[in-house]
Amino acid sequence: MIERISPPGVAAPRGPYSPAVRAGDFIFVSGQVAVDPATQQLISGDIAIETRQVLNNIKALLEACGATLADVVKCGVYLGDGKDFAAMNAVYAEFFGEAKPARATVVTGFAVPGIHVEIEAIAYQPVA
Repeated sequence: MIERISPPGVAAPRGPYSPAVRAGDFIFVSGQVAVDPATQQLISGDIAIETRQVLNNIKALLEACGATLADVVKCGVYLGDGKDFAAMNAVYAEFFGEAKPARATVVTGFAVPGIHVEIEAIAYQPVA
């Protein structure tokens, strides 16, 4: 079973993709950036503020799928500047606590100006 998920109240996709896809017991959350779902505007600020918004967006998508951050098994983190790693990592640790998923962090450029962090996630949440 594959279900493409685009729940109300989350940041709208900025391209031809689904915000989340459930495939069996796995939920794949597309890369999220610091978009405020209320205004659909990109938030610009320090990396901690942006990371917090990104992780809140992921949390909202997971909740719409019946999952939580504790169900996340893997994240991909993309940073525009390696100097932002420590600040991003501190906020990331607040959200995941002891439920530490596997992770890769990459410093890269972004196609859209103003983006400084993007995070994607894979969660395991068995279908009841």
